[in-house]
Amino acid sequence: MPQKNATVIGRPVWLVVLAAASIAAIGMGLRQVMGLYMVPVTETLGLGRESFALAIAIANLVWGLSAPFTGAVSDKYGTGIVVTFGAVTTAIGLLLMYGAQTDVDLFLSGIFLGFGVAGAGVNAVVGAVGRAAEPEERSAAIASVGMGAGVGMLVALPYAHLLLEGFGWQTSLLVLAGTASLILLLVWPVSGKPAAIVTDDPPQSLGEALGEAFRHPSFWLLNAGFFVCGFHVVFYATHLPAYVADQGLSPSVGVWGLMIVGLGNLIGTYLAGQWGRRYSKRHGLGLIYILRAGVFLGFLFLPITPLTVIGLSGILGLLWLSTVPLTSSLVATFFGARWMTMLYGVVFFSHQLGSFLGVWLGGAIYDHFQSYDMMWWISVGLGVLAALVHWPIDERAVVRTRLDAT
Repeated sequence: MPQKNATVIGRPVWLVVLAAASIAAIGMGLRQVMGLYMVPVTETLGLGRESFALAIAIANLVWGLSAPFTGAVSDKYGTGIVVTFGAVTTAIGLLLMYGAQTDVDLFLSGIFLGFGVAGAGVNAVVGAVGRAAEPEERSAAIASVGMGAGVGMLVALPYAHLLLEGFGWQTSLLVLAGTASLILLLVWPVSGKPAAIVTDDPPQSLGEALGEAFRHPSFWLLNAGFFVCGFHVVFYATHLPAYVADQGLSPSVGVWGLMIVGLGNLIGTYLAGQWGRRYSKRHGLGLIYILRAGVFLGFLFLPITPLTVIGLSGILGLLWLSTVPLTSSLVATFFGARWMTMLYGVVFFSHQLGSFLGVWLGGAIYDHFQSYDMMWWISVGLGVLAALVHWPIDERAVVRTRLDAT
């Protein structure tokens, strides 16, 4: 049996997956530690939490705006170009935060951090992995990238916490910038122009791919669900350390909570990849979102102790990046692998709109009410809504009756 997808750019599948997972581990790990800096940065600079939250919100919005473009470059010219861009801009963003004096400096840092994770995050490398894997193995292969991101989060949080405790927030950011540069050592396995994928369909241009996606109702439902995913995870990752401090708990509880999220994410992402091989992806996504709503209810009705924070974080970790293999695989199911990174980038833009709203609104609501209760309720309602919008998704490939071959 010919292995037409065994290599995408002349490298074995396992090497592409390993490099992509390692890139995601560093890129996403550095993204996840920003919540640890909210309190020390705002206290040093004399700013409210909304200013720092807005900087992180800007990073997420820039990430989302950039994702379709970095995805298109990845699909056409290879993932190595965008990963290099992501490594460099991540380092610049961290250096700008190191030298920040005002909220405007933080906003500028957020712009570069957004570019960085757009080039060196999960969404930047899923296309290389999706093209490398056979269709029946695609969910599991992409899940490996999500698991890599989970390992990165698990390692980056205690790493950044120890740097903060030992050297202070500014020096620790210098070390993190050096860490980001390690991504450059992982570029080669995902570099090079993607090989043509054998298909019975006529060639499809970027414009045709976008037009086809925008006419597909299930594509828009997937966008709506992923908006909620972004709202949930970035609000939680950014504001949990501050929320824990507000409850009178040790700052280490917030670190442990986010570490447990990373640990749970390894299990949940693996299980989601296996689910996608055997069962309905839309049903899996619906289950994830309704369970998330239950977790957020726990923060409203359970006594907040170290045990409940860690327990709820563990459950949420199972549901964290488990949306990625199912969502991205549905994009490939609908439209094929040719423009997968770009089209997933469009869906991811919706995710980042949710991220922007979640992290900024969390800061704004806290500064106004001195409480996160309203944010927990909003997160519950959005979880229920996301579960409902996945129900009518049609999990079949689009029917292409005619494509321009001229």
